[in-house]
Amino acid sequence: ESDADVRFLTPADAGGLHVFRHSSAHLLAAAVKDLFPEARYGIGPPIEGGFYYDFRVEEPFSREDLDRIEVRMRELVKQRIPFEREILDKDDAIRVFEEQGEFFKVELVREKGDARVSCYRVGDFFDFCEGPHVPHTGVIRALKVLSSSNAYWKGDSSGIPMQRIYATSFTDRKEMAAHLARLEEAKRRDHRRIGRDQRLFLILPEAPGQVFWLPAGMGVVNRLLDSMREKLERRSYQEIRTPLILNESVWARSGHLDHYRDNMFFIESDENRFGIKPMNCPGAALVYRSDIRSYRDLPLRLSEFGHCHRFEPSGVLSGLTRVRAFTQDDAHVYCRLDQVRAEVVALVDLVKEVYGEFGFEDIQIEVSTRPEKSVGTTESWEQAEVALVEALTESGDAWSVNSGDGAFYGPKIDFHVRDALRRSHQCATIQLDFSQAPAFDLYYATEDGGRERPVVIHRAILGSVERFFALLLEHTAGALPVWIAPVQAMLIPIADRHQAAAAEVADALRAEGFRIAVDDRREKMGYKIREAEVARVPFMVVLGDREVEEDTLAVRTRGKRGQEILTTAALADRLGELTKNRSLTP
Repeated sequence: ESDADVRFLTPADAGGLHVFRHSSAHLLAAAVKDLFPEARYGIGPPIEGGFYYDFRVEEPFSREDLDRIEVRMRELVKQRIPFEREILDKDDAIRVFEEQGEFFKVELVREKGDARVSCYRVGDFFDFCEGPHVPHTGVIRALKVLSSSNAYWKGDSSGIPMQRIYATSFTDRKEMAAHLARLEEAKRRDHRRIGRDQRLFLILPEAPGQVFWLPAGMGVVNRLLDSMREKLERRSYQEIRTPLILNESVWARSGHLDHYRDNMFFIESDENRFGIKPMNCPGAALVYRSDIRSYRDLPLRLSEFGHCHRFEPSGVLSGLTRVRAFTQDDAHVYCRLDQVRAEVVALVDLVKEVYGEFGFEDIQIEVSTRPEKSVGTTESWEQAEVALVEALTESGDAWSVNSGDGAFYGPKIDFHVRDALRRSHQCATIQLDFSQAPAFDLYYATEDGGRERPVVIHRAILGSVERFFALLLEHTAGALPVWIAPVQAMLIPIADRHQAAAAEVADALRAEGFRIAVDDRREKMGYKIREAEVARVPFMVVLGDREVEEDTLAVRTRGKRGQEILTTAALADRLGELTKNRSLTP
């Protein structure tokens, strides 16, 4: 009301689209309340690509309901209803929401409201909200109600079930049309669909949130891990494997029991309680502690492709991206404080090498600082954060700060990559930890005969192998690079009399280490070719009378029109070159 700072936002400003979609969420809720007066509304934040709002209703929203809601939103847009702010005493705000029967808002005002509470009104819809908002509904001209799903109040699966409506809005209709086209393309690229079509993996109700790797998918995973091992060996890493189950006392010592208990699975045996590991960190610490370490041994780089388990509510499980069992591409680097900068710089280079190999060139780097729940002293946290910032400054990469999002044991660097659809994914992470060494009583002998505690760097490059696999499938639309593809060439004999020649060619190529399949089923050629196209095989090789007679191959290359005539040796040379160079396309 006085001495205020005023800033006018446009769609081009940072935060402008956030405000626009926040207002769009209020518009959505207003439309729902008009059509479904008995609905009770929860929260409705902007998210990447749009916004959502949660409602408590007796029956799930149908597609017809969503269409009606969108029509009503457009009607409210035409009315150019103003967004009006009202400041109420906290008790008055609670009374208003109680009279309306909006018990979710009553709970939020009691929890988050100050003595004076900010609310916004748009027509008959009234919400507890700090704002800001657009001037009126007429500003929101490009909108689309997308879908609905199950949700829970405050994300608690034991709490009140809700219905979540997803929608999107843009300041420009062309931008929205392009966004909707990307959503359709995302459906085509869905890793669950590709995994099913290419027979890569299964997720079954008998083991929710856990992956059954089929032979083709397992082959890709093994090549992925072999590629990582080769890179790590060049960087003097030593691979270990630690137990899946550790005594509960280990998790108490590491801090996981206090900070991660709700995400862990436990079992009891021989009157002892054990935790199934959600992370590999304590196992690596026990390996370090098992021997006398000297300053000459540091940095000690211990890698592990550890199998981890974390509890995820059934409602959030999704394909390979949200699972309960996964393989973590992990490592723990034990070093001196004066070695941290060089180690982190080297790790940043490793991240860029690995992701560049798969065509991920747009990488955003983020430094996450101390969260509310954490272990360690303020001094150690400050030391750790300064070390990360200095390393990033030396690497020359741009970065931003994500305040309060560090791990409970230390600050971290997160790497966000954009896929072919420009979606952002958090993948690699580098985390400093000044708390593990004192927790497990870790030391190294110094040059002058004393003892010092090492600094621990946790790092994951791929992150979860399952999640990275999903990202790779969707980024490539299932057209994996030749070097990692399940099948590098599919031989298709036209008739039974051509099968012997196909088998001979397959044997010759397999002898050189290539992955070759022969489709000798008694099916029509068009069907076989279509099957190979769905599998996104890099090369389809057709053998008929002419090819057998001339000892040649009719080769179709994925993503290219027509075919070319090659010898078996020429095809082997091409496969070898593409594999050696890690080419993204055939």
